[in-house]
Amino acid sequence: MTVSGPGLPDGFTDFAFAHRGLHGVAGPENSPSAFRAAINRGYGIELDVQSSADSRAMVFHDDNLERLTAETGPIRARKTSELGAIRLKRGADMIPTLDAVLRLVAGRVPLLIEVKDQDGAMGAQNIGPLEYSVARALHSYDGAVALMSFNPHSVAALQKAAPDIPRGLVTCDWSADDWPKVPATRRNDLRMIPDFAPLGCSFISHDASDLHRPRVAELRNQGATILTWTIRSHEAERAARRVAHSVTFEGYLPVG
Repeated sequence: MTVSGPGLPDGFTDFAFAHRGLHGVAGPENSPSAFRAAINRGYGIELDVQSSADSRAMVFHDDNLERLTAETGPIRARKTSELGAIRLKRGADMIPTLDAVLRLVAGRVPLLIEVKDQDGAMGAQNIGPLEYSVARALHSYDGAVALMSFNPHSVAALQKAAPDIPRGLVTCDWSADDWPKVPATRRNDLRMIPDFAPLGCSFISHDASDLHRPRVAELRNQGATILTWTIRSHEAERAARRVAHSVTFEGYLPVG
């Protein structure tokens, strides 16, 4: 196998990626403050997008609002204007749109954008509107960026909506404890990463605790770029870099 889709931009893996921005150092996760801190220190940025009720890409990790804000309920039940007025906990930042974050970053560091599963069980339901919203936001963006998702159906939608933007799969061991809503047969299938070539992926972002998996080595040997998440110490980074080309980190500051 050779990588059939667009490859990552030159120099992309020279950067370590701040997990949801450099939160903890400055501002809450996935906030403009955390993104500014990452830019100022020269780190790439990993961020998440969820859909608003009016199908706009919002930079937010969870399906629901309660962990990260004083509000409750699904993020996708609120319109963009409502979400933009909700303050994130532990800071002064509001929930940003992807468009606003792209204006803030302005190509100064690379972006690794995870499109969150909208199906709930890695199926095809509700897939499409968020992916096309991401593609529209990135249409005129002049900066290094790559797109990824745990859900192969989402990556397939990105392949259609933004064929020239590098895309990859977020991957792991798909344990029942971590993924109780995903049927066992589906988890068994996803564990083998069968969609990499058909979807024109150029990279995977794999759980650091599972980097020893033979399929990861196989993909690397076939030309795939291996990213990994989430690294939380210099020691863990040194171990991960024996396999991975770059890391997504939090809780410490990589040296280079």
